[in-house]
Amino acid sequence: MKKLLAILAVAGFMTACNNASTDANAAADSLKVADSLKAADSLAKIANAAADTAKTAVADTTKKAADTAKAAASKMEGAAKEAAKH
Repeated sequence: MKKLLAILAVAGFMTACNNASTDANAAADSLKVADSLKAADSLAKIANAAADTAKTAVADTTKKAADTAKAAASKMEGAAKEAAKH
C-alpha cells in the first residue's frame, strides 16, 4: 500500500508540475476555435444564400406554371365560347 501511495504521489507531482506548455497550446487552441467559428459562419451564410436562391427559383417556376395554366384555361374558355356559338 505504501508503494501504491508513493507511486500515486510521484505521478500527481509530475502531472501538477507539468504546466509549462499549456499557455502556448491554449493560444493555439483559441486560434483554432476562432478559425472554426469563422468557417462555420461562412458556411452558414453560404447555406442561407443557397436557400434563398432555391426559394426564388421555386417561386419563379411556380409563378410561370400558374401563368401558363391561366393562359391555357383562358384559351380553353375562348374555344368553348366559340363552340357554343356555332
